[in-house]
Amino acid sequence: MLLGVGHDDDEALADRMADKLRALRVFEDADGRMNEPLGDREVLCVSQFTLLGDARKGNRPSFVAAARPEVAEALYGRVCDHLGAARGVFGAHMDVELVNDGPVTIVVDLP
Repeated sequence: MLLGVGHDDDEALADRMADKLRALRVFEDADGRMNEPLGDREVLCVSQFTLLGDARKGNRPSFVAAARPEVAEALYGRVCDHLGAARGVFGAHMDVELVNDGPVTIVVDLP
């Protein structure tokens, strides 16, 4: 899971996000339908401020919607703790490989 933290995000939103991610039914059931939640599956959570990039104007993305590192790191940690997730290294340049099982990528953005 890639997690971006916005400047308006807070602890209550981090808790709601973790609850939503744990309950989101995105895994196949016995009939091959996306009907199973994350449940007790293991999670790797990597901080990714670039998810907040805004490229609607010009040719250079703006990242002003991303939270300041000291705020983002605390909320990232809160989501990881709530999910019992393994973590990437916050703020580090990391080479991360993933297997995307199927043609599905879901963006979860809570108000």
